[in-house]
Amino acid sequence: MEQFLRKLNTIPEVAELIGRVEEGGCPAAVTGLQPVHRACVGAAVALGAGRPGVFVCGDEREARTLAADLGVLTGAEPVVLLAREWQFRPGAIASREWERSRLAALYALSGEGAAKTVVTTVDALMARTLPPRLLASLAMELRMGQQVDLQALTERLVNAGYTRCDQVEGVGQFALRGGILDVFSPLMERPVRCEFFDDEIDSMGAFDPGTQRRTENVETALLLPAAEVLPHSAPGGTVGLAQTLRRQADKAEKKNPKLAAALRRDAEQLENTGTVGGLDRYLAAVYPEMTTGVDYLPADAVVFLCESGRVDERARGALTQTKQDAEALMEAGELAGEYARVCLAPEELYAALEEFPVIMADALPTSRLPLRPRSISAITAKQLSSYGGSLETAVADLEHYRTSGSGTLVLCGSEARAENLLHMLRQRDIPAVPDLRGTALPGPGEVRVSLGALSAGSEWPQLHLAVMTEGQLTAAGVRRRTRLKKDSNRQKLQSYTDLTPGDLVVHVHHGVGRFVGIQRLPVDGVEKDYIKIDYAGGDCLYVPATQLDMVSKYIGGGEEEGRQKLNKLGGTEWAKQKTRARKAVKDLAKGLIALYAQRQRQPGFAFSPDSPWQREFEESFPYAETEDQLKCIAEIKADMEKPRPMDRLLCGDVGYGKTEVALRAVMKCVLDGKQAAILVPTTVLAQQHYATACSRFRDFPVKIEVLSRFTSPGEARRILGLARTGGVDLLIGTHKLLQKSVEFKDLGLLIIDEEQRFGVTHKERLKEMSRQVDVLTLSATPIPRTLNMALSGLRDMSTLEEPPADRQPVQTYVMEHDWAVLEDAMRRELARGGQIYYLHNRVESIDLTAARLQKMLGEDVRIVVGHGKMSEQELSSVMEAMVDGEADILVCTTIIETGIDIPNVNTLIIEDADKMGLAQLHQLRGRIGRSSRRAYAYLTYRRGKILQETAAKRLAAIREYVEFGSGFKIAMRDLEIRGAGNLLGPEQSGYLMSVGYDLYLKLLEEAVLEEQGQQKKIETECAADLTVNANIPERYVPAPEQRMDLYRRIAAIRTDEDASDLLDEMMDRYGEAPKSVLALLDVALLRAAAAKAGVSDISQKGSSLRFTLAVFRPEALVAVCGLGKYKYRLTLSAGEQPSLTLKLKPGEDVLETALTLVEDLKLASEQKES
Repeated sequence: MEQFLRKLNTIPEVAELIGRVEEGGCPAAVTGLQPVHRACVGAAVALGAGRPGVFVCGDEREARTLAADLGVLTGAEPVVLLAREWQFRPGAIASREWERSRLAALYALSGEGAAKTVVTTVDALMARTLPPRLLASLAMELRMGQQVDLQALTERLVNAGYTRCDQVEGVGQFALRGGILDVFSPLMERPVRCEFFDDEIDSMGAFDPGTQRRTENVETALLLPAAEVLPHSAPGGTVGLAQTLRRQADKAEKKNPKLAAALRRDAEQLENTGTVGGLDRYLAAVYPEMTTGVDYLPADAVVFLCESGRVDERARGALTQTKQDAEALMEAGELAGEYARVCLAPEELYAALEEFPVIMADALPTSRLPLRPRSISAITAKQLSSYGGSLETAVADLEHYRTSGSGTLVLCGSEARAENLLHMLRQRDIPAVPDLRGTALPGPGEVRVSLGALSAGSEWPQLHLAVMTEGQLTAAGVRRRTRLKKDSNRQKLQSYTDLTPGDLVVHVHHGVGRFVGIQRLPVDGVEKDYIKIDYAGGDCLYVPATQLDMVSKYIGGGEEEGRQKLNKLGGTEWAKQKTRARKAVKDLAKGLIALYAQRQRQPGFAFSPDSPWQREFEESFPYAETEDQLKCIAEIKADMEKPRPMDRLLCGDVGYGKTEVALRAVMKCVLDGKQAAILVPTTVLAQQHYATACSRFRDFPVKIEVLSRFTSPGEARRILGLARTGGVDLLIGTHKLLQKSVEFKDLGLLIIDEEQRFGVTHKERLKEMSRQVDVLTLSATPIPRTLNMALSGLRDMSTLEEPPADRQPVQTYVMEHDWAVLEDAMRRELARGGQIYYLHNRVESIDLTAARLQKMLGEDVRIVVGHGKMSEQELSSVMEAMVDGEADILVCTTIIETGIDIPNVNTLIIEDADKMGLAQLHQLRGRIGRSSRRAYAYLTYRRGKILQETAAKRLAAIREYVEFGSGFKIAMRDLEIRGAGNLLGPEQSGYLMSVGYDLYLKLLEEAVLEEQGQQKKIETECAADLTVNANIPERYVPAPEQRMDLYRRIAAIRTDEDASDLLDEMMDRYGEAPKSVLALLDVALLRAAAAKAGVSDISQKGSSLRFTLAVFRPEALVAVCGLGKYKYRLTLSAGEQPSLTLKLKPGEDVLETALTLVEDLKLASEQKES
């Protein structure tokens, strides 16, 4: 786009601006510029003057749009510096993603000549922060082969705000194991692992925090500080800071004893732990000289104030806000007056900006300019609305420009769209030049098609030039980096890192017990690790760590795990539970298979392959699709094109784009002249789907109607008539669609949203309707992939796991419930025109809470209440009020979990968060942060409440999750188990609870195989207890959870590949493996081989090995006993449990001998069979 910018520089007013920047004729004011023109003119001036451009906006949304436009115009990513979230409350734990993106931006600015374009908001420039010198000195680069003192490095990381932990899962953490350092710095996509040989970096690689496996090698890694306020960097370090606070306390003693006490308490905490909560209160003490965002701007920059009146308003607003916060804290005795100055006043900011050439770019002339301009000029330019994927409108506009002799540059989001457009232009006889690389500008009357996307089009009458664009829809798409898939290998959920003492576990043969811990016991002169499990009646069982695969964590249906009763050792009740579950699973499999077979036999309708219309419809989607979306769409279309009826389940969280996937299927159906129906559980959802469908199909001749409680009887009759005659293409409705009176002329596709919310009778009627129709079911609770595997071939499933590209992180706080803080948070949200969810999970007192909020916030705030005991109608109208923006605050129970998308709700307050599981909180938090605004979640727990141990554990997990994003896997796991319960229905869930999820799955898989007539694999499980020194030493893997996890995974090894794969991973994570660990792998391989040869147990007493046989093959045994090498050493004892006993020669390797014998047995039995 450089030619375009150079062309703009020929406009006299723009040329004059460049002159003023060069000669010091600023500040200058320019009017007539809409947002997109500000980007164009600003980029052109910066380019003409050869200086970096700094764009200051009044709000974040504007800054984001501007940054995307500038990225397209300049061809380089601008640095975006956004406002700071102040953390003044000592008790609150806050999520830190925003702070880290700020650090990355500040670092990019502090480098020499790094930033060519900077986009920032005015409050980001006003906020006080760490000095550039300090940031540059704290950032360190690690390189291969570099000599580093590990002790000093660890210290530097702690000083730079990193937290030490056992396993790195989130940004700002580091772990040190022996000579291996893992660290996750704010700028990185993935954490980095460095291996040291003595004090030299021997190898470096990026690794995936989900699997902890290295993904690629890297040569260098840049480590930035992990926080903006670093107490270790205060004059005199933390000790110096503590002394400063004590001096302040002495001063404040008389006037404000409360403050003095707080300062002393913090000083003591600083000396002991090196940090304290709510550090922003001491920002001014840590960095005594005032540095702000302005100090980071490039020295030769040219500064643009975009819409200067708004910038000024935001600056004053930000100052007032911080002042109010500071006053409230000073009153509460938590902030010393000397430290209250955390940001510049607007006047100081403008004074600092006078050092730079400033251009104030406004849309309309105004008298309220923050700086006195030396010149005022006006540029004539028009902003064109983007044609948003509707190529028809584009073509009409092009005609107009061509005839008036203007050159037109048309920007398309992708090559496919450019092809489409060129094709349409050819049909209309409009000559167009494809110029995807953007090599030249169009001449008079010429049309050029190029790639790119701006937020809006622009017309420059002086240049006779128009730039048309589809809008920023794919601006996100052009720049989309493939993001780290969060934990895509869900099969690894067998990972039991989260097995903590006190958890329930299931042993395959003995049932449900309670895990006590890992213990090392000496047996026959060799030390081994055992897992101790307590059972009912005071019994306990020691399981050798080599057989951990017999034990799995007990996972029932979510929250009721504390109530599961333990089994007795040696009792019959466990066997009964297992048998009952096995029978239930068999019935389920039988039913499913019968249903499946019947569907396979029925003819359906094979839809035709995609037509150009279909492609155009898909291209007009205003966002970039995620990879998962594309995958699901492809799967659904493939199903529709087959001649048998489709039956597919699409799972994905609310807001992950399920509706779009469904609408594409609808389009495909309608294009073949058939009708489609969408069935939803609530009226509100029906209205929402209707609105979405109308906006997506507005450029296509598709007739859409909606049937719900809001439809009047007359209207309903009209719609039903249309459905019968084929006058409606897409009908959206609640269970009214299931009435007998509803008939379709030719139904081709039925989409069911949230199936689990329809009753049994409804489902029966559905089955009748959908006998020969393609069915797509949507569900918001994710379903575990493991279950999907077990049911594979019975139900086709597609899952959406990755969130859409521009979901903002939600700024989350975990804190004691404090009305003052919450009132402030709510007022802030209402002030920016947003709405709020206030979650109070007790129906009895919910109205009281609503009344209290009403009293606190005043009469004019509109508050509504929603909970599960209301009738569908009441609830529906409450939700309707929220969707239409007629209510400001919804006080509700967890009913919003299965929710509706309301982008305008951006603050969520949860009472008693410690009573909820991570999964629930994760899902609730996903209800906000749906728009481009910053969203806030406050997870509160009761004041001064002594938390029970489980709640405290939960709260600690929530804090970790909020601060580092760790524990995400557990949240997903919980959610998925709940999803599994939903999918299988209530009766099966009961059995799932009785034997635990993992075992239930195993039984289900066996049952399905058996029903399909496949031979059930006779898998004998083999236990081995040998006097071999096989364990994981603590010096190799210090953290007990990780040791457990490794034992468990070693026990599950079945092949040599598994073994070498795990060994690679261990070497990668912990360094060279000691002998005892290698022995463990050998034992695991021996167990696998023995199980295949029909041996169920290998034990060692002194110098004899005993092999218990599960499968008795006499011929094979005779053959083996006859082998020369076993002469006089091998004895066979028949009986109830036939077994072989082998005498060991002195000094013989136990493992090798055992393995040889097992191999011989296997060979002999294979020969006999053949």
